Amino acid sequence: MKIELKNITKIHRKSRDSEFIVLKNISFSIKKGDFIIILGESGCGKSTLLNMLAGLEEPSSGEIYVDGEKIKGIHPSRSMLFQQPTLIPWLNVEENVAYGCELRGDTKELDYRVHQFLEIMGIEEFSHAKPNQLSLGMAQRACLARALVGLPDILLLDEPFASLDTFTQAHIQEEMVNLWLAEQFTAVFVTHDIDEAIRMGNKIILLAGEPATIQDIFEINEDYPRDRNNPGFKAIRKEIMEKFKNSYLAKRSMF
Repeated sequence: MKIELKNITKIHRKSRDSEFIVLKNISFSIKKGDFIIILGESGCGKSTLLNMLAGLEEPSSGEIYVDGEKIKGIHPSRSMLFQQPTLIPWLNVEENVAYGCELRGDTKELDYRVHQFLEIMGIEEFSHAKPNQLSLGMAQRACLARALVGLPDILLLDEPFASLDTFTQAHIQEEMVNLWLAEQFTAVFVTHDIDEAIRMGNKIILLAGEPATIQDIFEINEDYPRDRNNPGFKAIRKEIMEKFKNSYLAKRSMF
């Protein structure tokens, strides 16, 4: 599915007489099967942008289209994974993963799909465990399985691995990339971690400023898996850091 954002501006109202422009004139396109990274510092509007792609929020101005159709709310073709695991505590892992599909009546081969993704995530042996019996990493894997079991065309991810330890984070990042390569869905991934952005995406959209605008778009053509010690990886990282630095200095000069 092709996604197009056209002149998106988002304004939050602080009070009756005060407003704050979060994002301004955001325009870019996402091709079917892309792995897009939205990169920026905390508080720059990355999650707000992702929420608009999900249909959870509306732009103050501008429009977002999926295959030529304007987004008007949530849709089962778009699935979202949040920063913290959001499992229903009284359901076991298997029931949690199946829950969304059951609500929509999408039950064809559902048992097979559930166990397929539990196996891919490496948590099939915990299929009958309750969420309070899982580690944070296992709970997030269960949420990722739930996001994928409905076979979405678009997967939206809001810093889903930020709270995990380094080793678990690296492992799930690799699993996520392998799943994307195998399934060829479109992914939009929000992060403030430059290394994570380069490791996972094939295109990085850098947001910065107040209000946030697109500072640059980086095409990443390095083969997977990506090693941070590789010269190509280091070169991309240096270029992004320079853009961040220039944006920060420009912002400071305004005050």
